[in-house]
Amino acid sequence: MIDHVSLAVRDLVVSARFFERALDPLGYRRLVDTPTRIAFGSKYPELWLNARPDMLPIAPDTGAHLCLRAKSVQAVDAAHAAAIVHGGTDDGPPGLRRATQVTYYAAFVRDPDGNRLEIMTVPTE
Repeated sequence: MIDHVSLAVRDLVVSARFFERALDPLGYRRLVDTPTRIAFGSKYPELWLNARPDMLPIAPDTGAHLCLRAKSVQAVDAAHAAAIVHGGTDDGPPGLRRATQVTYYAAFVRDPDGNRLEIMTVPTE
C-alpha cells in the first residue's frame, strides 16, 4: 500500500496552482504549505510537491507517472479540463481505455514540469 508520493518541481508556486485546480474535482485540498513543500490530500498529505528550483527540465515524454482515482467519469472530465486551463498539457483526452483486466475511463495531462498525471475511474455502468 502506498501512503504518499512526492514530486520534485522547479517552480513551487506554479506547480501548486496547477495541482490545486487539477485535484479539486477529486476532493484533494492543500493541507501543508511551507516555503519549500506543499502537500495535498483528502484527509492527510498524500501528494507532496518539493521545490527543486535548480532541477534540470524534464525531457519530453519522460518524468514521473502518477495515477489518481476519481469517483466518477464526470470527475475525470472536470479534473482534465481544470488541469488544461491551469497550465497542464493534454497527453490523452478523457475516454475509455482497455487494460489487462478491466476497461476504465481516464485522461492524461502533463504538469508544468512534464510529469504525467493520469486521472481514472472504473465505470460501474
